[in-house]
Amino acid sequence: MKNISRKKISLLTYLKEEKIATIDEVKSFLNTQARMTVFRKLSQLNYISSCSHCGRYYSLKRIARFNQNGIWIYNSVVFSKYGTLKKTIESLIESSSKGYTASELNNVVKVKVDNVLLELSKSKVIMRKKISGMYVYYSTSSNLSKQQELKRKNRIKCVSSGKFEPENLANELKAALIIFYSTLNEKQRRLYAGLESLKAGYGGDRIIAELLGIDQKTVARGKHELLSEEADADTIRQSGGGRKKIKKKSIM
Repeated sequence: MKNISRKKISLLTYLKEEKIATIDEVKSFLNTQARMTVFRKLSQLNYISSCSHCGRYYSLKRIARFNQNGIWIYNSVVFSKYGTLKKTIESLIESSSKGYTASELNNVVKVKVDNVLLELSKSKVIMRKKISGMYVYYSTSSNLSKQQELKRKNRIKCVSSGKFEPENLANELKAALIIFYSTLNEKQRRLYAGLESLKAGYGGDRIIAELLGIDQKTVARGKHELLSEEADADTIRQSGGGRKKIKKKSIM
């Protein structure tokens, strides 16, 4: 057991000094030709593999210094806290406020991602849309992708015009509406959709249904409930909400 412990510490020291290493380099250090031995030792130290260079390089989580995007680059070798390049691209797109183009992702991960994006979009893990002559990649979540697309369009218009125009502000408000809508329960969503339809005026049911990704009948029902005063405030509150009842004390 003492021998194993010394070897474990020695490998840890070696990797701390080298930062990264290939399997062959670790084999040479451990004086073994068995890949299983190498991976057993690396597993004890919680290793990570590169998402560039075909995963040839290895390091340790305790050594990596990931940036805000979860990327660590050492001597042009790229590591990601998400693991593989596919998982990295998927996670970056899911957490993005306005989606990504291929060139933007190339700049983030410092690796060509075109083939990975094509594969992910074909397998419907992510979705893509063409905006201003370029493909932008979004989440497959309906609400999130709408928010991302609105913010992307705003960015393009702000860059081209050099200022924040009323139309851009309208898109920001639409994105905020979608976010707020997603926090409500089922009945609250229906009533809120009905309210926004009333505010929109003629064709409001269709406009709000398309914006929120719901059926027009749901919007119409919410509007009907509001106009007919069928909405009961007590049934909208979540369980435990509202003012607590005051218990009357009995007089002895």
